[in-house]
Amino acid sequence: MRVHVTVNGRVFERDVEEHKTLLRFLREDLGFTGTKEGCGAGECGACTIFLDGKTVNSCMVLAVEADGSAIETIEGEAKDGRLSVIQEAFDRHHAVQCGFCTGGMVMSVRELLQRTPKPSVDQIKEGIEGNFCRCTGYQQIIEAVLDASGQKELADKGGLKHA
Repeated sequence: MRVHVTVNGRVFERDVEEHKTLLRFLREDLGFTGTKEGCGAGECGACTIFLDGKTVNSCMVLAVEADGSAIETIEGEAKDGRLSVIQEAFDRHHAVQCGFCTGGMVMSVRELLQRTPKPSVDQIKEGIEGNFCRCTGYQQIIEAVLDASGQKELADKGGLKHA
């Protein structure tokens, strides 16, 4: 089947097998390898992307279902060679280690901050509950989200410890 999508502002048209997931289509056919497959069952969040303005686990969507859609991946997060506010906060707070979960985590955080510009620690925990991080742990991630949301003072005090 022929699929037309816009990914990070670029238009693509490709033939795709009907059973191919959007995750595999993005990685294998279009070269957007920042989106990772952790579990293939919609449980870990490593494959989180924006599909028509909402986050989805791309391992759970067929590529043909995305026909005509606007997609945003982690590769589109930085603009003009500059990291986004969220990415800079992750860097400042050492909220990455191996980086495998980071792309999906950043996308989930972006959606959270769009809905709730100054989230509480509990709201942050809820906003990232679908994303697993096996290396860093969550304290640095929560501190990074607090920082990215303009709550640097709370982030610098250890966010979780003062929840």
